[in-house]
Amino acid sequence: MSSEYQLLFVPDIGRWSVVSVEVVVGVVLLCVVFGFWLAPGGLAWALAKCRGRFAIPGPPGLPVTGLLHVFSGSEAHRVLAKLARRWDAVGLMAFSVGLTRFVVSSDPETAKGILSSSAFADRPVKESAYELLFHRAMGFAPYGEYWRNLRRISATHLFSPKRIAAFEGFRRDICLKMVDEIRGLMVENGEVEVKKVLHFGSLNNVMMTVFGRSYDFDEGGVGFELEKLVREGYELLGTFNWSDHFPLLGLLDLQGVRKRCRRLASKVNVFVGKIIEEHRAKRVGGLSVNGVEDFVDVLLDLEKEDKLTDSDMIAVLWEMIFRGTDTVAILLEWILARMVLHPEIQSKAQSEIDAMVGNSRPVSDSDIPNLPYVQSIVKESLRVHPPGPLLSWARLATDDVHIGDTLVPAGTTAMVNMWAITHDEKEGLSREIHGVGHSSPLVGSAAPKLQMGSFPS
Repeated sequence: MSSEYQLLFVPDIGRWSVVSVEVVVGVVLLCVVFGFWLAPGGLAWALAKCRGRFAIPGPPGLPVTGLLHVFSGSEAHRVLAKLARRWDAVGLMAFSVGLTRFVVSSDPETAKGILSSSAFADRPVKESAYELLFHRAMGFAPYGEYWRNLRRISATHLFSPKRIAAFEGFRRDICLKMVDEIRGLMVENGEVEVKKVLHFGSLNNVMMTVFGRSYDFDEGGVGFELEKLVREGYELLGTFNWSDHFPLLGLLDLQGVRKRCRRLASKVNVFVGKIIEEHRAKRVGGLSVNGVEDFVDVLLDLEKEDKLTDSDMIAVLWEMIFRGTDTVAILLEWILARMVLHPEIQSKAQSEIDAMVGNSRPVSDSDIPNLPYVQSIVKESLRVHPPGPLLSWARLATDDVHIGDTLVPAGTTAMVNMWAITHDEKEGLSREIHGVGHSSPLVGSAAPKLQMGSFPS
């Protein structure tokens, strides 16, 4: 047989050996990827050094992305609560989002361990928070001398009982204005977009406290532009930015978050910087608002003593606006919605106010201790609808730390599922048995009691 015919039947050993090696390598890599994916907690936990020491149960999630899809929706707290029960990991559950390791607690004791541990004093700084200057404010500043200084300023000066009491008149005026606006809209239109009224009222309350002035939010005015800045800031901070969890994507800014944040930060610097300069110019004449110092005045008093730059003051003031606006508005909206659904509770609250305050004057701060049923309504609303169901800002482990018997490695982001804790039936039964109750039950037989089941989930 000629050599030409032999080539038809004899395989090319060298070529097939190369192909076999490629197949084997591919299969091995595939097994490694699936092994990482199927690891408890997912990819980020599988890549952790000495991962055998961190035996925390949790779902693997999707390959590479982990539980990214959970945070793309609006009910992450509910999904995480279900997963924690399914994986028998209510105390502490591990999961991954890209290359970021997470643990989430749905148990009050474990949550207490996280929130009280100095190892979780830092917060992971999202790209949006950094670009919006919040790394210089108390919410995201790293734990250290600067953060302790901001906390001291907040506790001693900004939120002291004396200062809060000084602004009572302004709060009352804003509330009365909201009532008049609702009444006028009902007469004019027969319906009211309550969310809008509460949002603008809450924003004006914060503006008065922080900047010493209130705003009208008519289109084209300063207040309208300010509300646009606040609304865009909320949107950017609430966006689940892929760049925070996939470092390579950070170079591309696919969602445009970095670009939008920088554009917004420049506008905020101009807006707040102008207000600071106006306060500096007015300080020669004394206090800025009817003899009451606002937050800008307080920070200017401490400017030299605490070595605060204009950038620091802008960051602190802007964070106050974000923390104090929608959280209050959302809570008030849920309280009103729940009382509409439960008119018997609304009637009892009105009866208590009529009995304790009367009809001749509005409710004041000094009346609150005498309104236990109204206080219980607020507490019950906070239980059923916490404004930050995942406690808004996560914590970052700066060192390896034990939470109970579980070791959490440094660099892990920890979250507390407050919604899951306040909706735990076992916790509710335990508290009622011990006479504590979800709604902090009222003392004395004369006062009505708001039971745990009054506001169903």
